[in-house]
Amino acid sequence: MPTLKQRLQDDLTAAIKSRDELRSATLRLTLSAITKEEVAGTKARELSDDEVLKVVTREAKKRREAAEAFDQGGRTESAERERAEGEVLAEYLPKQLTDAEIDELVAAAVAESGASGMKAMGAVMKLVNPQVAGRAEGGRVAAAVKRALGA
Repeated sequence: MPTLKQRLQDDLTAAIKSRDELRSATLRLTLSAITKEEVAGTKARELSDDEVLKVVTREAKKRREAAEAFDQGGRTESAERERAEGEVLAEYLPKQLTDAEIDELVAAAVAESGASGMKAMGAVMKLVNPQVAGRAEGGRVAAAVKRALGA
């Protein structure tokens, strides 16, 4: 089975051949971010699938935030482009958890840790984060934890 990086490269080749400008531009930027990550630090190395997934997740988050910023600035065309790029990247990410699923995981973590009050937020986040890794944004998880702890 090909690695996630190999899949991205194969899909880029296919997108270029089919003249899909949006997909090829998005995958090019993402692969360049992966390469940048590989050569960062003292020694170049090959990223694992998990590390590549983190880069893709970060790129998708950038697209979401840029789309919101463009919307606020009244630049709807640019916002649409960012959203479309985000949708391309979403194909490579695990299915995102719904708010109800996050609330369920948080409730279980709160019960398990016996936490109450905002001081326990760190302990609850420690329990929940490994379960949601890559499947939910940290901000959404933190908001659910705050709700569960009654903040």
